[in-house]
Amino acid sequence: MNDMSDACSGAWSRVRGHLRSQIGIDAYQNWIDPLAFIGADHGIVRIAAPNSFIGTWVQRNYGEAIRHLLARERVQVSRLEFTVAVCSNDPSPPAEPPRRGTAPEIVRGEAGEAPARTAAGRPAAARAPAARPAAPAIAADPVADPAFDEALHSPAIPRSRAEGAAMPADADLPQAPLDGRFTFDNFVVGKPNELAHAAARRVADGGEVAFNPLFLYGGVGLGKTHLMHAIAWEVRHNTPDAKVLYLSAEQFMYRFVSALRFKEMHGFKEMFRSVDLLMVDDVQFIAGKDSTQEEFFHTFNALIDQQKQIIISADRAPGEIDGLEERIKSRLQWGLVVDLHPTDYELRLGILQAKAEAQMLAHPGILIGPGVMELLAHRISSNVRVLEGALTRLFAYAGLVGREIDLDMAQECLADVLRASERKVTIEEIIRKVADHYNLRMSDLLSARRARQVARPRQVAMYLAKTLTSKSLPEIGRRFGGRDHTTVIHAVRKIEELRKTDSQIAEDVELLRRMLEA
Repeated sequence: MNDMSDACSGAWSRVRGHLRSQIGIDAYQNWIDPLAFIGADHGIVRIAAPNSFIGTWVQRNYGEAIRHLLARERVQVSRLEFTVAVCSNDPSPPAEPPRRGTAPEIVRGEAGEAPARTAAGRPAAARAPAARPAAPAIAADPVADPAFDEALHSPAIPRSRAEGAAMPADADLPQAPLDGRFTFDNFVVGKPNELAHAAARRVADGGEVAFNPLFLYGGVGLGKTHLMHAIAWEVRHNTPDAKVLYLSAEQFMYRFVSALRFKEMHGFKEMFRSVDLLMVDDVQFIAGKDSTQEEFFHTFNALIDQQKQIIISADRAPGEIDGLEERIKSRLQWGLVVDLHPTDYELRLGILQAKAEAQMLAHPGILIGPGVMELLAHRISSNVRVLEGALTRLFAYAGLVGREIDLDMAQECLADVLRASERKVTIEEIIRKVADHYNLRMSDLLSARRARQVARPRQVAMYLAKTLTSKSLPEIGRRFGGRDHTTVIHAVRKIEELRKTDSQIAEDVELLRRMLEA
């Protein structure tokens, strides 16, 4: 082991100690305790994990905090490298406690060595050394360092735990962390999500609920996870003694497989069936996994029999999840099944206004020009996360260049996002929508008739074809009964003029545009 490895091996045990005190015993035993130090050179610290899942999870959720703590120990780290340890099939006898002045036994010098395991096959907790060697002089408490505080307060670690606040009754449950931003106060309600919000509020307020389970489903970025986190925060606030367990279906499956592997099914069943509120996100991920579905089925029944509340989310309705057992589908439809519909223009605008207020508080001095949020709400309609990301990018860009956020900046900075969010509208679709709107036949718009009740809708359709598609003027003319491109130019100019003077035409054009882009 080189000099850097020698220095890092001692620092690693102290880093583990700091993490244990800050993230709690349960998270420590689940994620940090199974890790083993391998070595370090050229600024790369190599750590062994029992499987790739744990390595990836620790890298993503605790990597920044680990790097910062190592830096405080005077170990310069450019990156962490996690590898899967090779576990021996032969159980090894427990290692002797380390002698005075040596590193704890969890520190390994070889990549092939795996963490010690108990007789049950579970990773053994690291033994405390008989006497800890003197550590270099560092700050008494690393959490006082703002950089460490920022790393530790990532969404992976709830702030209440990191700050040492009173632990809720479910603090020892191996659940996914809750995002402090996802509360009812921060949830923007609109017509597409008002039923889901009302149902979530009803469950969170406590008392007897007529629907159990509550099943929320919808596409990506529509607020399912936000509502589930909000319910958990509200229940914890209203009933601190309640045991709330929130996790993804993938985590449920991982816990189940681990319990099978380490022969701890009794503990697994007892843990999941003793909660007051079980929340499983993205349940579609257990589809096709028969053993996991079997255990989920029995857990579901046990909680329902105890009149405990269950909340499930998925990307589609229970009956539409392929690979899910029929008996599970029927039980998921026992209670209330709520669809979170795609956002409409008004809801997207409301979300943007709420997010913009928060951004302006974080970036004082940056102003948003007129029309910017309307542009984003109109052009980015598929995903609220993309909408939020676009706003965040605008504020970051404006802060770097020192400019007000106006329409030109928005179109320049978000060119790729706006282009990717464009819906491909066809001329045939435009003709059909315009004909329906004006109670005409599609053949009327393509005919040679020049009556006003036909000519004006035809001009509207040509204008929409020019503004909503990338077709050339001659191509648009050909699609409208073989007309010349000059006819299209005249129609576009005429509608542009009428939009300024005729409120009815302006309203018709805007309504048709929204319908075509929805």
